[in-house]
Amino acid sequence: MSDRFHTLLAFTVIALAVTLAAPSQAQAPELAPPGAAEPPQPVEPPKDIPRAQRGDPTRNLDRLFSALRVAPTNESAKYIEGNIWAAWAAQGGDTATLLMTRVRTATEQKDFDLAIKLLTAIIDIKPDYIEAWNRRATLYFHKRDYVSAMADLRAVLIREPRHFGAWAGLGMILNDVGDERRALVAFRRAVELYPRMEKIPDLIKRLTETVDGRDL
Repeated sequence: MSDRFHTLLAFTVIALAVTLAAPSQAQAPELAPPGAAEPPQPVEPPKDIPRAQRGDPTRNLDRLFSALRVAPTNESAKYIEGNIWAAWAAQGGDTATLLMTRVRTATEQKDFDLAIKLLTAIIDIKPDYIEAWNRRATLYFHKRDYVSAMADLRAVLIREPRHFGAWAGLGMILNDVGDERRALVAFRRAVELYPRMEKIPDLIKRLTETVDGRDL
């Protein structure tokens, strides 16, 4: 069977597990005590992404992902990452790009409900635009609506199984609901795609130490 099939099958198992683990209306986790480390946040595109490269978008992404896996430095990896985000952002077309600008403004003003409504409108217009799904998942994450965030992450990964940001976000949700074993699976998938991703390797190390000590 294809790698894509195995990726989607693995994600379906993970998604089912977190749906059963999470309540129907997900509750926000308890606040960390003063002085505690800030919990990990979703992986988001840089504020200033470059212009999308010319040429066939599919071939460009294939080439960029191949380069990302073997990037020799953090700086080169960040450069490649920016070009991947640019390719994803360009998939929406002019109308979606304009609406995404309004989404960013609403998000910066902490008007998450308006941003979600705008993203829903984009998805209705362009259902294969993965960055609209991904951005809405991020906003649901910030609102601690994990059920909705999971549904949107599933939509992202069906369309683009290499979306390292979605895999990292999935891991964070699973970790928050206490499913550390499957969080570790998701984080490992993220760094397979993007070995020099910030912070995720540290989470993998911590979770590995925790999970390996259990009877699995």
